[in-house]
Amino acid sequence: MLKFLSKVKIQFNALDPRTASCMEFLAQCNAPKAKESNPSCQVQVKRRTDDQPPEITVTFVNGVEQTYDATSTPAQNIRTMILEKGQYLETEQMFREAGEKWPVIIPDEELQQPFLGIKPKKAEEKKQ
Repeated sequence: MLKFLSKVKIQFNALDPRTASCMEFLAQCNAPKAKESNPSCQVQVKRRTDDQPPEITVTFVNGVEQTYDATSTPAQNIRTMILEKGQYLETEQMFREAGEKWPVIIPDEELQQPFLGIKPKKAEEKKQ
């Protein structure tokens, strides 16, 4: 997960009962496997004393910043969203390195064509 990020900032009030997602996400960030994936990723923890909801802000390697409300979003969902965005960034980089335009625009007529690798079922097979 950290391989797609340059910075993680976790903010919460330690006395707030809504910090479970922040604590779980922090544990995931500090896991040896995560740290090995990107040792240069900065993980910052800010303990607050106000009543603001806990939040997690991540900065992707391309500079895009995303903030998650850790009160209503489980740590696993945040992790999944980061991985999905990271895979998108990897795909974009792969196309750009190959000299292709991004985003790839597929004409509607190509989307409507049948996929030749799939054989249509015969009428008798459908009934069974």
